[in-house]
Parts: sequence; C-alpha cells; structure tokens
Amino acid sequence: MRNQNISYYYNRLSIAEKLIVFNVAVFIVGGLINLLFALPVNNGVDRWFRIPKDFFDFLTQPWSLITYSFFHSGIGHIFWNMIMLYFAGRIFLNLFDKKRFINVYFLGVIFGGMIFLLSYNIFPALIGQNTSLIGASAGVTAVLIFICTYLPNQEVRVIFFNIKLWHIGVLVVLMDLIQISLGNNIGGGLAHIGGAALGYYYASQLPKGNDIGSWFSNLLDSFRNMFKGKEKKASMKTVYRRESKSSKTTRSYDKESRQRKIDAILDKISKSGYESLSKAEKDFLFKAGKED
Repeated sequence: MRNQNISYYYNRLSIAEKLIVFNVAVFIVGGLINLLFALPVNNGVDRWFRIPKDFFDFLTQPWSLITYSFFHSGIGHIFWNMIMLYFAGRIFLNLFDKKRFINVYFLGVIFGGMIFLLSYNIFPALIGQNTSLIGASAGVTAVLIFICTYLPNQEVRVIFFNIKLWHIGVLVVLMDLIQISLGNNIGGGLAHIGGAALGYYYASQLPKGNDIGSWFSNLLDSFRNMFKGKEKKASMKTVYRRESKSSKTTRSYDKESRQRKIDAILDKISKSGYESLSKAEKDFLFKAGKED
C-alpha cells in the first residue's frame, strides 16, 4: 500500500521535480556505495559516469556526456543546482510542455559537456590539468537562461524585492565568467557557459518558428519505440472502422485552432509578460501543457 502511495505521488510530480528526485537519489546511493566500499573521493563510483578531460578517455565512456549530470561533488553543489532547477522549472513548465523542457535541459547538458571536453583539448593552459566534469549545472543553466531570454521583462520576487528575469540571467553568466577569469572551477564554469549559450539560442529561435530541439525529441521517441515491446496480437478478430473524411477534417481543424491559440498566448507573454494574461488564458495554457 505504501509503495502504491509513493508511486502515486511520484507520478504527480512535474518532469523538473522528477529530475530533482532522481538526482538526489543518485547522490545518496552513490555516497553510500563510496562509504561502504571505502572508495576514495576522487575515485568513487562516479568515475565511470563523469566526463574525463582527455578526449581518448572520453571515447571509452561516451555515455558520460549525459550521465555526468546526475552526479555531484557535495551537498552544496547538489543543493543549489536543485533549488535553481525547481524554481526555473516551475516558470518553464507554466509555458511549455515537458518535451520542450527535456529538450532544453538535456541539450544544455550535452552542449555544456562538449564545451568542457573541447576546451581541455584545445587551449594550451588547460591541456595539462587533471580534472573531470560532474554536475547538473549546464542543464539547469540552460533552463534558467531560456526563461530569462524568453520572458526578459518578467519580474520575480527575490526575498524582499522584485527583479526582472534578464537581470538574473546576466548576473548568473557574469558570475561564471568571473569564476573562470579567476581560475576557480574553470571546467564547471565553461560547462555553465555552454548551457547558457544553448538556452539563449533555443529561446531566441522559438519566436521565429524554429524549434532547434525538435530533432532531440524525435530521437528520444525513436529510442522509446525501439525498446518498446510489440503488443500481443489479440486472439479475437479486430474490426476496424474507417474514419470519415469530415471527422478527420474536424479533428485537424480543432488541432490547428488549439495550436494557434497557444501560439497567440505565448506571443503575448513574450511581449508583455506572463502576468498580462487573463485567468482564462492562464488556465488554457496550463491545461494545454498537461495534455501534451
């Protein structure tokens, strides 16, 4: 009964909240394994999942381009990443569906990892350093900068005062650039910048009708279909009813009309901010996001 309750509450979580749960679970389990098997800090269970700085080492574990994002170096590291993911994810998922969130998050993870890997194999000052990359920061930064770009003038409450999203975005990027220039956490900072660049470009292309992450959704759908078992054929004869032409036309029109309304609302948000929407528009957008 308790397992059913846990499953019920987990299924009700948003995709951002599920990512948080998964990251925290990996952090706890990984920490327990390192503790029980007395594994050294720099050579723990995450050594098979982090991105190594050497390109040829990376070729032996290419999956690390994704898996590195699920491991963190300490409580402070995972705490701030998950806090940022929670708040940025809430704003994002009020506007878009979970597929687009997954696109932005994981493309940010991938692009941030690639920037890290290329930098440590191109720039002379970094080639000799012994380091690796873990943490969800690139994906989190991609989501944050996406919403800061898409809704630049939207104000959010920070402790005792309101601040526009574009101010937050600029501050986050500046802090990463300062950290890099001071020689602190260069690898992580480079990954953050990569995630930020992806989030900015993704959001700036959407109003032009270009969803640069659609290929990633199609790729995930292909993998999902590949591993999905074939449905068992029913022993009873199945009777198919041909759908009338008028029914198809009506359904197509309803779908196009719904999409036009969503596009109009999103355009209004990009120009005047989320708070400019009426209650009916907010409810419609929320329901549309749940249905997709």
